[in-house]
Amino acid sequence: MEPELINKINEYREKTLMGALGIEFTVVELGHIEATMPVDHRTHQPYGLLHGGASAALAETLGSFGSHLLVQAENGLAVGVELNINHLKSKRHGMVTGVAKILHQGRSIHVWNIEILDEEKSLLAVSRLTVMVKTK
Repeated sequence: MEPELINKINEYREKTLMGALGIEFTVVELGHIEATMPVDHRTHQPYGLLHGGASAALAETLGSFGSHLLVQAENGLAVGVELNINHLKSKRHGMVTGVAKILHQGRSIHVWNIEILDEEKSLLAVSRLTVMVKTK
């Protein structure tokens, strides 16, 4: 997707959880979405580590938006219905990248695999999101 379109998509972050957590889309393609999120005071838990809820929010954002892109032309509505996430490694500061790829694209259900990686491409968390697709 063209950089100016990614910039326009990122404008929707304001006044949302994405903006509060500093989530920024970097790759937007049908069936493949990527975004970065800082590991700082906004995303820390009390021990100074990346909060699992922040990782979950990144995963849900990626898969839900990815499904939205797949169904918007048919006037579809995509809503997350189940999220599973396994936290494998901690992180104190820097940046993480979420990489979401669609595993199943049915008429009413989408399933996404989301990996959260650090700057060295080490796997910090892995997630699976199920999205329900409905028509408006």
